Amino acid sequence: MERREHARDKFWRADKNFLKNSSSNFSECIPKHCGRLVTDIVVSPEEAAHLLRLSKKGLAFGGSSGGASILDLHSGALSYDNSFINIYEKLKAHGKNYVFTQDDFKVYSNVRNKIQQIISYNFGIPVSKIYLTHPTFFSEMTPRAAKTKHDEYWHVHVDKETYPSFHYTSLLYLNDYGIDFSGGRFIFVNDGKNMTVEPRAGRVSAFTSGAENPHYVERVSSGTRYALTVSFTCDPKLAIADPTVKKFQ
Repeated sequence: MERREHARDKFWRADKNFLKNSSSNFSECIPKHCGRLVTDIVVSPEEAAHLLRLSKKGLAFGGSSGGASILDLHSGALSYDNSFINIYEKLKAHGKNYVFTQDDFKVYSNVRNKIQQIISYNFGIPVSKIYLTHPTFFSEMTPRAAKTKHDEYWHVHVDKETYPSFHYTSLLYLNDYGIDFSGGRFIFVNDGKNMTVEPRAGRVSAFTSGAENPHYVERVSSGTRYALTVSFTCDPKLAIADPTVKKFQ
């Protein structure tokens, strides 16, 4: 059975794996209930469009040889051929420090804050007890064949196992399924009952990162899919700051 959702603001409960696997050191960060959130009312169309332009500006300086590329504005990691480079070093080396503007980083930070607020509200935790963590990154997916394991995004996985720093995962979609690309839907897998989230510009999907939420992304079959993964941790030692123009200094 597959459920397709076109939610404006909906929450689905999952089981309690998160609670079993969370440390008592972070008791205020444990959600009132595990689950999944999908909303279209947090990020404005203008903000989504701005972040799409931002992602394309950065990704234009790199690109994976396979079908999946990432841009991490925090660490500077940018897919390049079969590996990664630092985009800030590349931009400085080519005298292109003007590519990212203060306004770009302001929009990025404002959107991150909105997503953090909606996670806090829906999972019943203080906003001050979850922290932005790594990796947080833009992704670009195309129909090109995979060249490395980093290109194989379509395998079922659990975020907490892939990224131990994660406690809450969110995705902001930057363009539209069925218009800008085909394939590329996000699918939660539970006991043979799939829940499918169709990407739409400005749509936010957020969920607890534990074994209660295994998922995968369909292979993109045409066009190009853009999204921003924004991750949060309960551990303040793993917190990261928003990127700023100081990256160029």
